[in-house]
Amino acid sequence: MRRMWMSFLSVSMLLMLIACGNNSGTSKAETAEGSGTGETKASTDKPIELNYAFFAPASTFPAKQMEKWKEELEKRTNGKVSVKLFFGGTLLTDKNMYDGVKSGVADIGSSVTTYEPGKFPLLTIAEAPTVFQNSKVASQVIYNLIKEFPPDTFKDVKLITAFASEPSFIQMKEPVASLKDLRGKQVRIPGGLAPVLKELGASPVGMSQSEAVEALQTGVVEGYVSSREVLMDLKFAEMVKYVTDYPLTVSIHAAVMNMDTWNSLPPDVQKVIDELGPEMSAWTGDYLDNHVKESMDWSVNEQGLEVVTLSPEEKAVWDSKMHPLQEKTIADLKAKGLPAEQFKKRLDELKAEYSK
Repeated sequence: MRRMWMSFLSVSMLLMLIACGNNSGTSKAETAEGSGTGETKASTDKPIELNYAFFAPASTFPAKQMEKWKEELEKRTNGKVSVKLFFGGTLLTDKNMYDGVKSGVADIGSSVTTYEPGKFPLLTIAEAPTVFQNSKVASQVIYNLIKEFPPDTFKDVKLITAFASEPSFIQMKEPVASLKDLRGKQVRIPGGLAPVLKELGASPVGMSQSEAVEALQTGVVEGYVSSREVLMDLKFAEMVKYVTDYPLTVSIHAAVMNMDTWNSLPPDVQKVIDELGPEMSAWTGDYLDNHVKESMDWSVNEQGLEVVTLSPEEKAVWDSKMHPLQEKTIADLKAKGLPAEQFKKRLDELKAEYSK
């Protein structure tokens, strides 16, 4: 009996050792597979998904910026981040973009600051007529100014990038070669820039660019004020046939991220996003300046667009009305206790720096 019991114990111990050996071997194999670079674990992780909203079609230059930003972020994070783009107001519109990002409807949203009059007071200095001559300089200056003078509206969001259009131009169904030609005309312009057209004697109609198509078709407006890439991108050259060669205001675009989304991102992803901020500002400005040339060539050669040049005497009259607007804006903002003079001084310094 004792001999049988000892045999049973011996067999049991042998089976246990074999089992332990097999488990140990499996554990070492798993450790070897999961060690080193951690690629096996990473390959099973889902990418961080970000939703990016914009109100205008994918053909517009801010949308091209979104596509480039998405491409660069996904590439530089080695696929750790995946960005889904929502164009044409499918997620948020121009009327609720920044509030929608704050509330988390979208992780990121891009809009035009002039579409929300009163929320970005200092930026009206940069939007004034004849300040900038192209998009690349304007975009880099604007990005830096928003970083250095952050608007209260952005206190609860993270600035991703900012850029500006080229100067806007009056684009009409009938030629405008003088203030007399413009007097009383119904012309679309972003609401915050209406004083510019009033000073020139027109009747400004405040509306977004997306609303301007129907307004032109139905005769609600006789033209609009905008940068010239829309002639091709939105096919406006099929409806308007004249551009008056006098640079007016720029439109400022800012892309922001929900703060909870930002705080949830790993430090390495945050670093890439911060690096992309100034890069995308310069890239977008350069892209637009080149694209405007393409748009004008198409509009003139394919659609019969004509460029109207003001006489030297007429230009002097327009200048006399436009140049004082910025000084008045600065004085009004200073009276409200805002650092308008410091903002203008920094604007001039940055403009000189980026114009070299």
